[in-house]
Amino acid sequence: MINENRNFLIHPSFIALGLLLMGVTALFVGFSFAYIYTRVQSGLEPLQLPVLFIVNTLILLASSYVLVKSMDYYRSDETEKYKKSLGLTLLLTLLFLASQIVAWKQLLTEGIAINHSNMASYLYIISGVHFAHVIAGIPFLAVFYYRAVKQIVEPISVLVYFTDPVKKRHLKMMTLYWHFLDALWIYLVVFFLVNMLF
Repeated sequence: MINENRNFLIHPSFIALGLLLMGVTALFVGFSFAYIYTRVQSGLEPLQLPVLFIVNTLILLASSYVLVKSMDYYRSDETEKYKKSLGLTLLLTLLFLASQIVAWKQLLTEGIAINHSNMASYLYIISGVHFAHVIAGIPFLAVFYYRAVKQIVEPISVLVYFTDPVKKRHLKMMTLYWHFLDALWIYLVVFFLVNMLF
């Protein structure tokens, strides 16, 4: 059990998160190399990336920006703005997931299923694994929002909430995770777009 009162240069929670993100990064780098190797070896043509993938990039960036603003509101004790920004981040994240499902359905409508070709398989698997990591973050975001709404109701509870170092650290970790998902999605979209050029 970690003693929350100890002073750490880098808290073990951040080290654990860093190791997790390094593992996820290695997974997607592996996917990228496998995609290129399969395409070169088999001489396959790349798939056209659905426009919604690009639209989803903007949605995900917006959710991350709003989450950054929530961190600012947390530091400045702006309770209502803090709660609203958490709720908006949650809504934007759900919008991203819904839009991604629509993008996959568009591919299916065009006759491009996961077993259509190796390139289609990679597109579904890579975007699907990212999708899963976004879903994994939703419970933490939902809990943050729920607690903010339930606990920030009166001056004393507001003081307790905004001076809690554990909540502040967890909010930082969640923000870092969201930034990572943004960067990863942008990389994937750029990767597929560049492959369409060759």
